[in-house]
Amino acid sequence: MQRLAIVGVVLLLLGCAPVCSAQQHSYAGFDRNDYPGDAALAALRKSFRYTSYWLNNPPGELRNSWEGKRALLQRNGFGFLVLFNGRTDKELKGTDAAQLGGADGKAALAAAAREGFGTNVVIFLDQEEGGRLLPEQATYLFAWADAVRAGGARAGVYCSGIDVPDGDGTINTARDIVEREKKRGRWKGAERLRLWIANDQCPPSPGCTLALPQLSTGLNGLDADAMVVWQYAQSPRRGQFSGGCPANQAQDGKCYAPGLAHSMDTFVDLNTADSADPSEGR
Repeated sequence: MQRLAIVGVVLLLLGCAPVCSAQQHSYAGFDRNDYPGDAALAALRKSFRYTSYWLNNPPGELRNSWEGKRALLQRNGFGFLVLFNGRTDKELKGTDAAQLGGADGKAALAAAAREGFGTNVVIFLDQEEGGRLLPEQATYLFAWADAVRAGGARAGVYCSGIDVPDGDGTINTARDIVEREKKRGRWKGAERLRLWIANDQCPPSPGCTLALPQLSTGLNGLDADAMVVWQYAQSPRRGQFSGGCPANQAQDGKCYAPGLAHSMDTFVDLNTADSADPSEGR
């Protein structure tokens, strides 16, 4: 993702076995905007159980390099975090946000079907901008989620879990979404949004390491059932949030996947989840 990216870790800094899955069923995964290349998959699979998978152009990109790669990733043993790039507030201003959200939800369903994902796959909407949702952002997001649900898939959101000032208090995007969903009566059962939360502050993040933190340590005031994936590190590191993290990333501020030479194709964001296939995309 454009602002939150990280994965790769300097191998000598890892303090546990590659997938660290013995730690109460926590599973390591990576995400990045660009497909890392076919040749890197075997080495990546030694450390990671699942990968992001974009259905449309990632933020700031003119093409989607993940297109057509699902079968190959599956043969290499990866689970999935299926992503659809949403709209920025600038793109939503002056539009019918509900209509646009519904249309994009249908586009996400169509793209998932083209890529071979099952009808009940979990698709995460990439909500890039943090803080309390503006009215048009909320309208778009929930119209998108309702369209995905109506098509038989399950809806999720990738969003910030970092508190920011909000009037006399603070808010984070994840908490705002949960509160709004509860008011809509949709925070229950199979209808509940799956949240992939980005929080690279230390603490609770351990920084650039595959010694996986437990999901519960990153909730930041959320209900225990609110988060299914936690992105706990990004590349390059964001000093305003991760300045207190251990200095365990590479000198350029990125995390690099173990077993691969450092390059533009081998840095990643780091994630932990309680499933090796959070989108159930296999």
